[in-house]
Amino acid sequence: MDSAPRRLHYAWIVLAVTFVCLFFSAALRSLPGILMLALEHEFGWSRDAISGAVALNLLLFGISGPWLGRGMDLYGPKRVCIVSVALLAVAAGACAMIRELWQWYLLWGVIAGIGSGGTSIVVGSALVNRWFTERRGLALGVLGAAFSSGQLVFTPLLMQINMDFGWRPTFLLLAGLLGLLVLPLSAYWLADEPIRKGCPPYGHAGSEIKPVPADPDPMRKAIRQSRFWLLAGSFGICGFTTSGLFQTHLIPHGIEHGFTEMTMAVSLGLMGATDIFGTILSGWLCDRFDKGRLLTIYYGLRGLSLMGLLFVDSIEQMLLFSMVYGLNWLSTVPATSALTADLFGKNNVGVVFGWICCAHQIGAALASYSAGYVHSIQGSYRLAFLCASLFALLAVLMVVKIRK
Repeated sequence: MDSAPRRLHYAWIVLAVTFVCLFFSAALRSLPGILMLALEHEFGWSRDAISGAVALNLLLFGISGPWLGRGMDLYGPKRVCIVSVALLAVAAGACAMIRELWQWYLLWGVIAGIGSGGTSIVVGSALVNRWFTERRGLALGVLGAAFSSGQLVFTPLLMQINMDFGWRPTFLLLAGLLGLLVLPLSAYWLADEPIRKGCPPYGHAGSEIKPVPADPDPMRKAIRQSRFWLLAGSFGICGFTTSGLFQTHLIPHGIEHGFTEMTMAVSLGLMGATDIFGTILSGWLCDRFDKGRLLTIYYGLRGLSLMGLLFVDSIEQMLLFSMVYGLNWLSTVPATSALTADLFGKNNVGVVFGWICCAHQIGAALASYSAGYVHSIQGSYRLAFLCASLFALLAVLMVVKIRK
């Protein structure tokens, strides 16, 4: 019997480094919701003006995704990731010194928005589909958890720093983590293809390793298929009902209903903690069950839980809502990403899933700005959360159509 220890497959190292990259980059994107009231008080900016920069960030995040995804397909995810992390570190450090509203729009809206496009689940999906043949759904679930929970798990810590030391140190902390930790890890450990490390993809059964070139024009084929538009539309609703709405407006909503800042920060942190379990579980399920059927369940549960938020009026109910909603926060990510690879080809995931993620960010941008606009007119977020609930139920019908 061979007693030699088995070496860790390099795919798991790539997965771990990509997780760190997505986790800390996503943590940076949690700041506007935490700092919304602080920016209002210090500068006297209106809520819809602050939300406008957040919406611009989310919009550029989405628009840049397909182009960066195409760059990943052609030139490799590693280069795109390194440049994007550097942009985020610079933007975060410079945001700590802003004095004018236009600086907020330039640094957070434009530079951080473009940088976010290259440190998203798009780069994770491109790497996973290159490095994994088996356990692909699980790997996508792990990265989906990093992408969503990084925004949430850090929230209590960042809120505490904001309350004790002010909002500027929160930017400096994340700028340091991105520049001094994430950037060197990505530069040294990431690899575009298994062939660069002289090994096959994880779970590869054959002996010959051949990189598969990207199709010359995959989007020409994709946009002619209704299932692309239905998948993109449902993922746009995912963005509308998660990052755009909750990351920007849940904390202000809770404070206006009598909850403390720290209670709402803990609520988001709890949501992130349960999201880690929920998204990884979703990836595990994607390896075993029909992905379209899973998506219908996810969006249905999301729509019902959003309706429940309208009736939350105690700390216990808020924490319970956070646990339930966290399980479903971005469980849609591994299912949507894996379904994209199945429908349109693994070698085209960067650009096709990039456009689908663009729809996600457009939905997030619409939610971020429209919820702030509705609040400025009605003084409440109730209508925004009700509309998000109805949109989630609409996504169920769209996914059912894809399955048919």
